[in-house]
Amino acid sequence: MPPKPKFTKEQIIDSAFQIAKEEGIDKITIRKVANHLGSSSAPIYVNFKDVQSSNVQSLKKIVEWSKQMIQEQQTGNPFTDIGTAILKMAVEYPVLIRDFILKPNEYLKNYDQEMRADFLNLMRQTPELEGFTEEKLMTILLKMRIFQTGLTVMVANRLLPETFDLNKMIQLSDNTAEDIVIATHLRKKEKNNQ
Repeated sequence: MPPKPKFTKEQIIDSAFQIAKEEGIDKITIRKVANHLGSSSAPIYVNFKDVQSSNVQSLKKIVEWSKQMIQEQQTGNPFTDIGTAILKMAVEYPVLIRDFILKPNEYLKNYDQEMRADFLNLMRQTPELEGFTEEKLMTILLKMRIFQTGLTVMVANRLLPETFDLNKMIQLSDNTAEDIVIATHLRKKEKNNQ
C-alpha cells in the first residue's frame, strides 16, 4: 500500500508558489518545499515524482494568479487592466517577474499564446478599437507589449526614479496605449484619404 500523503498537492504547490514569488522559479527544490512545509522530502515525493513535476504545477498556479490579478482590475480598458496587474506584480514580486520575462520557458510560451488570444478578444470589445482588422489589432497589441515589457523590466530591476510610484507607472502605460491607438487611427484615416 502506498504511503498516505502528509500534505495535499495544493499545499505543496502553494509552498512552491511562495518560494517562486520570493526567490524565483529556478530556486524551487523538493528540499526547499519540504522545509517550507516543516517536513522531510519524503512526503513531497508521494505527490510529485520530481521537482520538474512540482515546478510545472507551480507555473500553472502563477499563471492562474496573474490572470486573477488582471481580472481584479475591471476598469473596462484591457490595456489598463493588464498593465496595472503586471506593474503591481513587478513592484511586489520582482524576482518572479524577471523569471517570467527574461527566462525562456516552454510552459510560458503556451500561456503567452493563450493570453494573446484572450487579450485580442478583450480588444475586440473595446469601442476605441472598433473597425480595426485582426492584423491591426495584433500590431497594436505587439507595440503595447513591447512598451509594457520594457517598463515592467525597469520596475522589476528598480531602474525608475524613486518618485515614480505605481500611479505614475499606470498613467504612463495608459498614455502610451492611448497614443498607440490614436496613431493607428490617424494612419488608417490617412490611408483611407489617399
